[in-house]
Amino acid sequence: QVQLVESGGGLVQAGGSLRLSCAASGRTFSRYLMGWFRQAPGKEREFAAAIGWSGGSTYYADSVKGRFTISRDNAKNTMSLQMTSLKPEDTAVYYCAASSGLGPVITPKRYDYWGQGTQVTVSS
Repeated sequence: QVQLVESGGGLVQAGGSLRLSCAASGRTFSRYLMGWFRQAPGKEREFAAAIGWSGGSTYYADSVKGRFTISRDNAKNTMSLQMTSLKPEDTAVYYCAASSGLGPVITPKRYDYWGQGTQVTVSS
């Protein structure tokens, strides 16, 4: 069992930056592939970024590539998403998720545990 808690969301102007954090409970954090998803009002949840168990492999959606950076600290059971050059279309609730299974990293069904989400709003 893994419990995930996101923090760091807020209101920022276009072009600004935010850093999201995800704190995980449990001693097996390092065994999970971790991901960030986001969901805007009226839209489906979509993949943003993911990172392998050791941090050596990272994956990004085309829409955030070059602007967002995912990282993890297995010693502290935390994961982060550094977001720069934010755009109004980045506005969404951002969720962190943990996966112990197989399948495409962009697929929500792969992930076993989810946080409650944190709101990110980018004003134009």
